[in-house]
Amino acid sequence: MHPLANNGAFLPKLPLASFQHIIRNLRVQQTPVTRLCRTRNIITVNGQFPGPTIAARNGDKLIIKVTNRARYNVTLHWHGIRQMRWADGPEYVTQCPIKPGGTYTYRFTIEKQEGTLWWHAHSKWLRATVYGALVIFPKSGSSYPFTAPKIDVPIILGALLAAPNVSDAYTINGQPGDLYRCSSQGTVRISVNPGDTVLLRVINAALNQQLFFSVANHKLTVVGADAAYNKPFTTRVIMLGPGQTTNVLLTADQPPARYYMAARAYASGQNVAFDNTTTTAILEYRTATSRTSSPVLPQLPAFNDTATVTQFTSQLKGIPSLAKVATNVDENLFFTIGLGLVNCTNNTRFAASMNNVSFVLPRKTSLLQAYYQNIPGVFTTDFPPSPPVKFDYTGNVSRGLWQGLGLNYTS
Repeated sequence: MHPLANNGAFLPKLPLASFQHIIRNLRVQQTPVTRLCRTRNIITVNGQFPGPTIAARNGDKLIIKVTNRARYNVTLHWHGIRQMRWADGPEYVTQCPIKPGGTYTYRFTIEKQEGTLWWHAHSKWLRATVYGALVIFPKSGSSYPFTAPKIDVPIILGALLAAPNVSDAYTINGQPGDLYRCSSQGTVRISVNPGDTVLLRVINAALNQQLFFSVANHKLTVVGADAAYNKPFTTRVIMLGPGQTTNVLLTADQPPARYYMAARAYASGQNVAFDNTTTTAILEYRTATSRTSSPVLPQLPAFNDTATVTQFTSQLKGIPSLAKVATNVDENLFFTIGLGLVNCTNNTRFAASMNNVSFVLPRKTSLLQAYYQNIPGVFTTDFPPSPPVKFDYTGNVSRGLWQGLGLNYTS
């Protein structure tokens, strides 16, 4: 199978030995990709879009050598992995970027995490195409806290952007699907037999968009989120914010036919442009009498259906025996996280902030390097312990939207 073709491959089985060293070589490079009737060069990993799935077990050590053959600086971030410092990957935060022609080896151990995470570029806008699944199986000798699936497959939701700011199409495993022009041949297809239990590892790799996901006529049992197990619950639709992952079990218990799995935007912000198209893949029963009939399309919520989102998120609850929470608090920190406005040279733009401060990256030295080597002038230590500007819902609302810029920290 061509690496840029139908990317609905099932996950490989791992060796049963405990605590393996998982060694991978990743090559960041420019690759021609044809989507939506046109071919253009994008940055990929190992010539694949999405990039290769990395599979490991809880307790394994990963050694990932990254070679940069693209013309841009790059770093890779292991999204959601609990680890210390040097291998986390954000550009100019924990490391300086890998320059064109350079290499860097990430080393980290997966500890007390099982489920689905993902990896992606953490430099400029390269995350739009440089990403892949990171699958964490239980330790050898351990099992899932639910029925083991017959089929296990990552479902990576993404977005294609020819230019800022609104995407041209959403994708499932790199393919837009049947509802877009010039896309039917590449639509991802997952074949099942009646009675199969399927584990879908759903990842939202889109840059900025929250997404609904559903499979026509099939119930989804949510069993994990962001590499943590949860109390299972059943739903017809899930919602993922950018960067989030959700593991769902699906039983192939419907009449043999072809069914769309589909994703489209949940847009909670008012008066903000967004892509309101729908990406699809196909769940097809091998015993279906027709492989050419049109698949059944799921009923996805309206783009602004906050009630459905609230109902879904309110059901996400951890398993107490697996979630050990500290009973004593050593230090109480108060953070407000929001989206506001900052002035740019050519226009006003949105900017995320913490306590009214929007983060600015250093230009030459990473924060971690500056901290450990006591390099002056890179950051300040005056991060506000609470928001300097309190939001006034009845007064000058616009005043609370403007954010300051800073590069500071709190200890």
